Amino acid sequence: MLAIRLTAEPERLDTLILPVRPGAAEDAPAESVPTAVTPPDGIADEVAALIPAARLSGGAGEVHVQLRPGGGPGRLLLLGIGAADEAAWRASGAALARAAKDETHVTLALPSGVAPEAVRGLVEGLLLASYRFRLGADTDAPALTDVDLAVTDPEAYEQAVEVARTTARLTRLARDLTNMPSSVKNPQWFAEQVTEAAADLPGLTLRVREPEQLAAEGFGGILAVGGGSASGPRLVELDWHPADARTHVVLVGKGITFDTGGISIKPVPAMKLMRKDMAGAAAVVAATLGAATLGLPVRVTTLAPLAENMVSGAAFRPGDVVRHYGGMTSETTNSDAEGRLVLADALAYAVQELKPDLLVDLATLTGANAVALGTRTGALYSDNDQLAEDLLAAIRSAGESAWRMPLPADYVEHLGSDLADLHSAPTQGGGSVLAALYLREFTGELADRWLHIDMSAPSWCERDDAELTRGATGWGVRGLLRWLAALD
Repeated sequence: MLAIRLTAEPERLDTLILPVRPGAAEDAPAESVPTAVTPPDGIADEVAALIPAARLSGGAGEVHVQLRPGGGPGRLLLLGIGAADEAAWRASGAALARAAKDETHVTLALPSGVAPEAVRGLVEGLLLASYRFRLGADTDAPALTDVDLAVTDPEAYEQAVEVARTTARLTRLARDLTNMPSSVKNPQWFAEQVTEAAADLPGLTLRVREPEQLAAEGFGGILAVGGGSASGPRLVELDWHPADARTHVVLVGKGITFDTGGISIKPVPAMKLMRKDMAGAAAVVAATLGAATLGLPVRVTTLAPLAENMVSGAAFRPGDVVRHYGGMTSETTNSDAEGRLVLADALAYAVQELKPDLLVDLATLTGANAVALGTRTGALYSDNDQLAEDLLAAIRSAGESAWRMPLPADYVEHLGSDLADLHSAPTQGGGSVLAALYLREFTGELADRWLHIDMSAPSWCERDDAELTRGATGWGVRGLLRWLAALD
């Protein structure tokens, strides 16, 4: 990641960035912003002349580069900061990371009295927009390695920068896990990455169940979905349990490391990005690592059911009846509706054995998510108004997006089966809604303290966009960490 340093006395001004904001009136020209450090002589007048000449609006993320051959600084960047709130600064940080990618070091003079939340957004934008994932040589890698933030009192912003740095680092970890090709990423590999990431964090405990333990304890859904692959399934259980915790949250994330659709095989266009079908597991694992890193006073147990849904003579079939953890059975007539089967096991285990205060699951569960809400917004389901409002607020403040969807009672009848307790993949009604209703059946006494997010659409981005980069987005890490930090 970029090295970001707070300083009251910047030493290098070869590339200087100065903030610009919209004018006070709607039709007024943009204006420069007084900064914590005084720019070199003559720069203020030059900026005042440049703003109208370059027709700058001051909007968040607007960047104007001015070359000054033989001058000091040699390059001057004017950075629009819009409303100057956290979201605007995040967008500005992302734009700066791209505009300055050919530099090696830049100094950004922050406004006098800038809020810590704004600095947090700026740092997140810088670190997330500068992310890249490549397994081969990257001849176009950004040269930018160091960013100095010039402020009056560096100590006042240290915590904000540290929280932003941790949040970005773990969002990048979730992106790395999700971007990794499935030729490398199988359930065992994923479990090993979690083991490695948790090794240096005191207070974390980890258990990885392998196929033998899953069979002995009755995790029939995970075993069914993973049965067709030469790479056996796993269940990762990661627990952060600080002594002062008053609330216990269980996070569950879908971890299908590749999804062919099984016997109900997907067409090639729908299959080619199925390495991302474990983005929910990546998000909840990263959020738990973040809670431990930041020392949040809340107990967080993460369950990541991991399986590879493949086609073979051992694959489960459409029409099979699966017996889940705890004994409930479901008829599955579509082996491409596999994610809910592994989640059902994990949810039932959480309710019966862990007995948390709150239960939240994230899953790249249905294509219907994108049909209903587009490519940037997760579909959130819960019967608990306060839980839904709190998590939605955290997601918004973290710069992510979700929308609450209904859990209509008249859809429940579609879950009926002539063979089993439930039908896992009925074809009537909205697919994302039905999947959520199916999962709710496994939440037992926690049904009124459970929340599900179908985040298939926002887990992936087809182009660079603000702090997002093409590929895996790490969606959910930022929102979950913001929410966990707010719990008492």
